Amino acid sequence: MFMVNMHHVTICSASVALERRLSEANVLMMKLQVQTSAVFVPGQLKVAFSAGLTDSGSVGPFDEGTTLIFSKPFSNVGGAYNQSTGVFTAPVRGLYFFSFTAGDYLRGYTGLYLYRNNKPVLFNLGLNNHGGHASMSSGVVLMLEEGDVVCLHLPASYRLYDDFQNLSCFSGFLLFSL
Repeated sequence: MFMVNMHHVTICSASVALERRLSEANVLMMKLQVQTSAVFVPGQLKVAFSAGLTDSGSVGPFDEGTTLIFSKPFSNVGGAYNQSTGVFTAPVRGLYFFSFTAGDYLRGYTGLYLYRNNKPVLFNLGLNNHGGHASMSSGVVLMLEEGDVVCLHLPASYRLYDDFQNLSCFSGFLLFSL
């Protein structure tokens, strides 16, 4: 007749179950590492900024085009955005995403250029035909070389508005370096 030590059987089955769970966790961890390795590269430069324009209300219209200085930074990881000049300088060659939102409250047009290296890349135009708060937004992905500069430019005779609610904002970040 065989005698079975039930205590030993219980420990062995618990050990097998624990090893199986550990193996499943390791497989899951390896899958997550593969998925995130395309997004997060250890040691890769991190660059991101977002800033509001002003708390003073109306900006413009001006007699000539003006580079806007978004002087209220929400974030500036990597320090590539200069809140004194309104200019973003690419620290590395890569693909970058930029977006902006501009608000206004008077009837009429508002418009903004996004410039790369002192040349317009895109223009966004908004018409406020009701005289209440209105906004426009745009975004673009740009291939930049190290040292390229990006800024927002308010054309002559256009205006926009910002206050403590941050109706006008400029943001950008490095998608990946090349």
